[in-house]
Amino acid sequence: MRKQSISIFIGVISLTLILLTGCGVFQGEQTLEEIDSPPEEASYTDNLDEITEDGEDGEEAEETEIEEPQESEGVETVQRQLYLLDSNGMVVPQTIELPKTESVATQALEYLVKGGPVTEFLPNGFEAVLPTGTQIIGLNLKEDGTLVVDVSNEFAEYRPEDEQKIIQAMTYTLTQFDNVEKINLWINGYEQKEMPVSGTPISEGYSRANGINIYSGDTIDLMDSEAVTLYYPAQHNENYYHVPVTQHIENENDDMYQSIVQALIEGPSYELDLLNVFNLGASLIEDPKYKDGILTLKFNENILNNVEDGSISDEVMETLVLTLTEQPGVDGVSVGVENMTQVFNESGVPYSEPVTRDTFVPTGSL
Repeated sequence: MRKQSISIFIGVISLTLILLTGCGVFQGEQTLEEIDSPPEEASYTDNLDEITEDGEDGEEAEETEIEEPQESEGVETVQRQLYLLDSNGMVVPQTIELPKTESVATQALEYLVKGGPVTEFLPNGFEAVLPTGTQIIGLNLKEDGTLVVDVSNEFAEYRPEDEQKIIQAMTYTLTQFDNVEKINLWINGYEQKEMPVSGTPISEGYSRANGINIYSGDTIDLMDSEAVTLYYPAQHNENYYHVPVTQHIENENDDMYQSIVQALIEGPSYELDLLNVFNLGASLIEDPKYKDGILTLKFNENILNNVEDGSISDEVMETLVLTLTEQPGVDGVSVGVENMTQVFNESGVPYSEPVTRDTFVPTGSL
């Protein structure tokens, strides 16, 4: 019995030593397996609320009051006009706040690419126009105002019916800058004499003179008419915007300015599904007068949005100014109304000076 008790006692001591060694009480040499074994994979989270503050020894730090993070300064932005496609497939300008950069022309083109950085900025009902994956390889502005645009091979991956829309959107987006008169297209380092899918000629470059959203539905004698870009209002939900349409209008009385204003008053063809914002009976009562870049127009009272307030609809004024400042040499438009010493916008601000294009759209140079 005594031998059995001694055996049990020795067994208990041996077991205790083994357990203490396993728990690290005796710090012997580490095995090769312990040294070479990789640390456990770190755990990542996108939810900052799940992260706790730890002390240097891994213990939880003292609970302290954490101040709310201060909002960092926003990125500086600048307004640019991007020519996008509306829900009717027409090429239209939309003014969008873009991050400010020195490479303004490159940025403007990058924001025309489908699936590109413009995606989060697209107004409802609009889409980008350049093929997905298009890269802007380089830009070179020449002294004559020609901007050479070199794009990647992905540019050529578009449907034939989109060819005109693509070259128009590029041209109008880039010629918003004062010192760009036209563009020359290159693809992957090679100059293009024509567009790559349907062969639209572009060997002489492409400018606003080539037109946009070209409409030829009305029967007009082309010999006695001139192609002019008119701006007509359109609406998508609560959003009003202007659609440039190039069409031929007859030059009545050898006064193109008067013919343009009359075409705007008559409104767009019903086929275009655009708006006429001029009141019935509105008309010029004097011939337009041009001097030193300013075009002066005088209308009857029917041009007014509110006779008592002497106000003109903002859409009417924008339609006139955008259209007429597309004409060479016209920098601003001065509008007068019979029996009125002053006219106002819808907010009651007087039009004391000629209205220029930059009242409605951003302008600038590269």
